Amino acid sequence: MIGHPVAHSRSPAMQTAALADLGLAGEWTYGALDIEPGDFEAEVAELAAAGDYAGVNVTIPHKEAALAIADEATEAARAIGAANTLTFRERRIVAANTDAGGLLRSLPAAVLGEPGVGGARALVLGAGGSARAVVWALARGGEGSPAAEGTPTQIPPFEVDVWNRTAARAEALAAELGGRAVADARAADYALIVNTTAVGLRGEDPFAHLPVTPADFRPDQVVVDIVYGEEPSALLAAAAEAGATTVDGLEMLVHQGALSLQIWTGKEPSLEAMRTGVRG
Repeated sequence: MIGHPVAHSRSPAMQTAALADLGLAGEWTYGALDIEPGDFEAEVAELAAAGDYAGVNVTIPHKEAALAIADEATEAARAIGAANTLTFRERRIVAANTDAGGLLRSLPAAVLGEPGVGGARALVLGAGGSARAVVWALARGGEGSPAAEGTPTQIPPFEVDVWNRTAARAEALAAELGGRAVADARAADYALIVNTTAVGLRGEDPFAHLPVTPADFRPDQVVVDIVYGEEPSALLAAAAEAGATTVDGLEMLVHQGALSLQIWTGKEPSLEAMRTGVRG
């Protein structure tokens, strides 16, 4: 994977565990490269030309640049305006975005995959790069996590509201990708709340910065926070205490990583092996 910085990333441990479980550890390796923005294009071009690499995952701050240098791109990557997965094919670069699919697959099937949930309301907090993938995915719906019998759940489209501290950014994102910008959100009204901001990453009180209070959470909600650490974020801890179903950023990382690995290897990796690797 490529990012700046990348020392904190858990992707190498996660993908290494998946490759070992697939029996590919002797043929494939997954590592991390810290590349500054000014060197990104040249470094990726060199990797693509070498012929020794299947592709790379791309994280902050390179996702938009990854799309820009691609020779081909999936519909999702182009619509979202960013790519997190590059595949090298005969010196050509193919861009994909598995963040959107990773978000949908991280949603609990038992809660959101039941018939008749079409039109459920979702609140997306933030309007940055991660929010773009989340809003695009929720506004369209798609394949979620497998149900008990192994059949993939189809997540219907949500009615998506977008909140951001800078209202103009929320308005621009919603106009482009679907949904509605809101200045004041009553979080208790939503079936799904997704925090895509970095609030809480450094220990900040999320309730001092986001339009959410602990009293907003309820047992029939799903609350997702892309922030992850050794312990659940304060946002997720409060949601869990209220009985809501919670999903942390590591679960989304597992699902988007599995989709990337499947693109490169043609094999479906074990989610349990990846969870063990990423949380170990």
